[in-house]
Amino acid sequence: MRQTEERYISLLTDFGFKRIFGTAPNKDLLIDFLNSLFNGEQVIKHVTYLNSEHVGDVFAERKAIFDVYCENEHGEKFIVEMQNAYQTFFKDRSLYYATFPIREQASKGENWNFELQHVYVVALLNYEMSDEAFSADTINHDVGLLDKQTYRVFNDKLTFKYVEIAKFKKNEDQLVTNFDKWLYVLRNLSRLDAQPSYLKNEVFNRLFKAAEIAHFSKTELREYEDSLKAYRDIKNSLDSAEAKGIEKGLAEGLAKGRAEGMIEGEEKKAREIAGKMKSNGIPVDVIMQMTGLSEEEISSL
Repeated sequence: MRQTEERYISLLTDFGFKRIFGTAPNKDLLIDFLNSLFNGEQVIKHVTYLNSEHVGDVFAERKAIFDVYCENEHGEKFIVEMQNAYQTFFKDRSLYYATFPIREQASKGENWNFELQHVYVVALLNYEMSDEAFSADTINHDVGLLDKQTYRVFNDKLTFKYVEIAKFKKNEDQLVTNFDKWLYVLRNLSRLDAQPSYLKNEVFNRLFKAAEIAHFSKTELREYEDSLKAYRDIKNSLDSAEAKGIEKGLAEGLAKGRAEGMIEGEEKKAREIAGKMKSNGIPVDVIMQMTGLSEEEISSL
């Protein structure tokens, strides 16, 4: 008897992400997702999966293991990563990862002219990165090598795409683009009981078929449940830490307000915290319990 009750896998798990985007039978799904992300900037017709495990020039050097690593029909390289938890030096890690597909392009012999194929690093972030270089009201961030004075592209052979999927809050009635649909699926696939009409086409039909848990072998089911447990452990730890931080901040803010006899300050602080909790997708009943605000007050934020 399986442990999970869901009909479809979660694409936020390591197993689910690699099953859908990292296997040859499902390469059309990866192509469609990447084309929706690049939105005409890059049009991919074919991908070839490459070895996702790399070591430095010396075997004893640190390894880099990519979630998905492939190249298109022009030899351009794509690293696609799912990151579920905040990491202090994640930007450094993504830069480090980019060095492997750059270095491996060096041809043996004396006649190489150092011409490189484009390298793309696509990082899907299941948290709000909140980097000072990013626009706060944008989900999709496009990073490249620019001249700091002219802001013109210095070299177009290295591109980083950071996508804050945790900030995607659209419901099914608000899905306009194909990229909207992919982000919705990334966030919500495991919560769906059936394939909805707005996600019915050749690509998504294949996705839902590949993601249906009932079709898994015993080995695949065990691997998925292990991956799901690891994902839930991470999220539970993060949610607990966040809740404790919010509770502590609220208590300190209200205590300070009472000490100063500022009832208006208490309410302002509660509204600020409620607004942050709401933007992070925390349920209204939890916000009400933590802040003391009414459902109507929270809805107006």
